[in-house]
Amino acid sequence: MRVFVINCGSSSIRYQLLDSDSGRVLQKGKAERVHELEGGHGEALKEILSGLDASSIEAVGHRVVHGGDQFFDSVIVDDQVIDAIHRCDVYAPLHNPANLLGIEVAMQSTPQVPQVAVFDTAFHQSLPDHAFRYAIPQNLYQAHHVRRYGFHGTSHHYVAKQAARIIARPLNSLNLISLHLGNGASATAVKEGKSIDTSMGMTPLEGLIMGTRSGDIDPAIVFYLARQTGLGRDAVESILNKDSGLKGICGFNDMREIEMRAMEGDARAQLAFEMFCYRIRKYIGAYYAVLGRLDALIFTAGIGEKSPLVRERSCRGLTHLGIIIDPQKNDRTANEAFEIQ
Repeated sequence: MRVFVINCGSSSIRYQLLDSDSGRVLQKGKAERVHELEGGHGEALKEILSGLDASSIEAVGHRVVHGGDQFFDSVIVDDQVIDAIHRCDVYAPLHNPANLLGIEVAMQSTPQVPQVAVFDTAFHQSLPDHAFRYAIPQNLYQAHHVRRYGFHGTSHHYVAKQAARIIARPLNSLNLISLHLGNGASATAVKEGKSIDTSMGMTPLEGLIMGTRSGDIDPAIVFYLARQTGLGRDAVESILNKDSGLKGICGFNDMREIEMRAMEGDARAQLAFEMFCYRIRKYIGAYYAVLGRLDALIFTAGIGEKSPLVRERSCRGLTHLGIIIDPQKNDRTANEAFEIQ
């Protein structure tokens, strides 16, 4: 079966045409800064589809960031699913509208082909109440669905399955900590194959320090900044999402640039690097305590796969937990999984 897979993001579109039987990638590509184009995502996706043999496509898979608390698995798209995705715009205003636009354009271009929505939040629907609830009044939780949803679920689930394959044990027998470290970053505790806690919350802003997102902060900071600066709530929200994190600390959100500048003695870059790894180390310790036993620690995404220094520094001082990095094994990058202990 030929499957066209689309990740229609806030400013880019990534795609692959796959032979699902063999797993072979037949065609792939990326369109960047599509929000700056006339016609935006819609025109860019039409251009991508025009370069493919649309008649050969038998299914289209769409990454959707937020599925709220309604979707526990991937689903075939119909009018009800489209309405549900649209209602989740409020939780992911930068991503869900773009995801939905990708679905609508693909449905117009390939009307006879099933469209499947794959939700970032679905893997985390197994979180227990005590992990997904916030300590806010019950009526606000019920009326406005204020809870932890988690993100990067497709990534965490995939690498958990890959770890099980490498270890040669059933996934439902393993306790894992998965670290998705890219411009967006999150940690997930996986117990017997199921997500039981994750660092991102109701939105992708909570948790680890990210490229431009603050991660965990005292919530009172929001009100303090609004009072002290006179900025409105939208402006403060934008600062925390787009101008904070690594960029806010040192002026750069690319870890390669930060590592280079840190080695050259740039104090702000050194601080950003240390803060990034320190937050990861705290989450490893917290999730180890939650799991009680750890079978594997997983690094994935751009930084997790490409930065030996981040991996080493994030695990430094954790030998008492049995987490010991082999410097020689760790000193590499690859496009396939490899062990570093």
